Amino acid sequence: MIEMSIGPYETTLNLQLWKAYADEIEISIETPSGEKLPGLSEKIGTQRYRAGETDLLVYYGKPGPFQVTQEIYFEFIPAETYLTSGIWKLYLRGRRIKEGNYNLWLPGGNILNPVTGFYRPTAEETLTIPSTAARVITVGAYDSGLNAFADFSGRGGKQLVYFKPDLVAPGVDITAPVPGGGYSGMTGTSFAVPFVTGAAALMMEWGIVRKNDPFLWGEKVKAYLRRGAQPQPGFEQYPNASIGWGRLCVSGSIPEI
Repeated sequence: MIEMSIGPYETTLNLQLWKAYADEIEISIETPSGEKLPGLSEKIGTQRYRAGETDLLVYYGKPGPFQVTQEIYFEFIPAETYLTSGIWKLYLRGRRIKEGNYNLWLPGGNILNPVTGFYRPTAEETLTIPSTAARVITVGAYDSGLNAFADFSGRGGKQLVYFKPDLVAPGVDITAPVPGGGYSGMTGTSFAVPFVTGAAALMMEWGIVRKNDPFLWGEKVKAYLRRGAQPQPGFEQYPNASIGWGRLCVSGSIPEI
């Protein structure tokens, strides 16, 4: 059973469940009032249910040309103004299980009511596209002022076929230009990524332009950045799902010649 809270005055919400397409499960939903909706039917097209002040649309996806997983998408729509608030319960019952792994996702970016969320969430496997791609350099964030990991930064997990993220860079209270002129302190992994982008550019300039390493691009840049990454207090094992190979260090990433 998964418990999810919908806070007061929430106007819209979507929930994604991802699982192996080979696994067959039965899904049922219980509303905050205790009403149990009919068991969901795995069929092509959209199913619609009414639950209190909320209309629930459910869509079963199919595997695609590049992935063998299945998305089950839930859209909560207010019948009038707001969604039915309280604790919603999602029951998953295995009918024919071969792998047994699943993940559920709610929208990120602080767009939801602070009370809205899972009751027992886990931080693992919270990386988002495109950081989940194998050949990109995936960057997390840490607080350079406190020298501490930033808890908002997405994590990798055991279900990924490769370790992510690759490393972390400063991403808390970063001075950046703002619309209309001036500067302000910004926080987020979006502000950590430019540090690594600049580091990669400097390394490629050293390698390619200055002819110290003419083939310094792609996975080679990633390998150098991983090797030069520095340990972060609070972590003993590397790589790990939070900071990968460690903190960005350009000087440690350029090999001696």
